[in-house]
Amino acid sequence: MSLLEPPADEHKKSRAMIFTMTAAFIIAIIAVWFWLRFYPEKKAAEQFFNAVVAGDMTTAYQLWKPGPGSSYKLQDFIADWGPTGYYGPVKSYSILKAKSPTGSTTSVEIRIAISPYSPMPTANNDPEKSQKTKVVNVWVDTKDKSFSFPP
Repeated sequence: MSLLEPPADEHKKSRAMIFTMTAAFIIAIIAVWFWLRFYPEKKAAEQFFNAVVAGDMTTAYQLWKPGPGSSYKLQDFIADWGPTGYYGPVKSYSILKAKSPTGSTTSVEIRIAISPYSPMPTANNDPEKSQKTKVVNVWVDTKDKSFSFPP
């Protein structure tokens, strides 16, 4: 290096790298937050539907957590989710989407496809069985992970 050559400006290069790494880190944090945002509610739904698929209606009813003095009794629950119920028989399920419903700050709406066949049929591999698949919306309370039907 001679006296006429200016020194390399490493400060500008390192500053650009710091800004780039900070921006990448912030984007990664936001992506992870969106990916894990409704994780506890999805896990509660998985536990509930695993109990329903297994036919363990008392455990599923306990996971539903009807409030004290609720008019939704075990017989009503079985009439909805049991093998001969409105939604039953449930042999397989797939969580489609979880979102925060409009106007609610304490609930998460989970959209689930339920099927009377195991494994879950798709329109590509078995169109006749896939027509029996129902899409159900349930709400999960964020505080106690209790379930309810949307209003």
